[in-house]
Amino acid sequence: MATLEDISKQRELKPINPWIDKFRQILHNRFAVLGLLALILLAFIAIAAPLISPYDPDVMDLGNSLQPPSAQHWLGTDKLGRDEFTRVIFGSRVSLVVGFIVVGIAMSVGVTLGSIAGYFGGVADNIIMRIVDVVIAFPFLILAIAIVAIVGPSLTNMMLVLGGVVWIDYARVVRGMFLSLKEEEFVVAARVVGAKDSRIIFRHLLPGCMGVIIVQATFGIAASILAASALSFLGMGAQPPTAEWGAMLSEAKPYLRKLPMMTFAPGLAIMITVLAINFVGDALRDAFDPRILKI
Repeated sequence: MATLEDISKQRELKPINPWIDKFRQILHNRFAVLGLLALILLAFIAIAAPLISPYDPDVMDLGNSLQPPSAQHWLGTDKLGRDEFTRVIFGSRVSLVVGFIVVGIAMSVGVTLGSIAGYFGGVADNIIMRIVDVVIAFPFLILAIAIVAIVGPSLTNMMLVLGGVVWIDYARVVRGMFLSLKEEEFVVAARVVGAKDSRIIFRHLLPGCMGVIIVQATFGIAASILAASALSFLGMGAQPPTAEWGAMLSEAKPYLRKLPMMTFAPGLAIMITVLAINFVGDALRDAFDPRILKI
C-alpha cells in the first residue's frame, strides 16, 4: 500500500504541462521578453489613446500647420495642422486591428482548407493545392495591389484582400502537419474505435498543429502590418482622414527635408512594432519547432 510519502513523490515527479514549459522557455529569451513588454506598452497606448493625448487626430487647425516639434506639439503638426504625436498614437490602433483581422481571416480560411486537404486528400487536396500554386505564383504585394485596385481602395477592402491572399501560408503548414500526424498511432486507434472524421480532426489533429499555427500567426501579424502600411503608403489602404502609419508616411513625403520628424515618427513606430512581434515570433518558433536543436 502506497504511503503518503510515496504519493507526494509521485506528485513531484508529475510532468509539467508542456504549454507551461514552452512559456517558461520563452521567458528565458531576453529579446522575447523585450518584445512582449513593447507590445504590452503598445496595446496600452492604443487602448488609452484618447486619454494620453489632449488633441483629436482628425481636427484640422490650418493656422498651425507644418509646425516643428514644440511643448504643445511634441512631434509637430502636419499640413492640415493636426498633431503628429496624436496621430501616431491613434495609428497604433489601426495597425494592430489590421494585423489581427488579416491574420484572423487568413487563419480561418487557411486552417480549414489545409485540414481538408491534409486529412481527406484525393480530389479535395488536388483542387486546394492547385489554387495555392496559382496564388503563390504571383508576387504577394503585386497581387494585393492589383486586387485592391479592382475592388477599390479602403481599409476594409485592404484587410479582406490581404487575408484572402496570405491564407495559403496557413493552408500549406496545416496540410503538411496533417499528412504527418494522421498516420500516427493515436489517430489510427481513434479510427479503429469508430471516431468520426470531425472528432479526429478537432480533438486529435488540430491540437497537435496549434504550436505551429501560433508561430505562423505571430509572424503573420508583423507581415500584415508591413503590407498594410505599404498599401496605405501607395494610397490603396486607409483613406484620409484615418490616422494610419503608412498613410502618414505618404503625406509626409513632400516635407522630408523641412520636417523630418513627420516621417521619422510613423516609420519608427512601424519598425518598433514589427521588430517586437518578430522577437516574440522567434522565441515561439524556437519553443514549438522540434527541428531546432536546443544547445
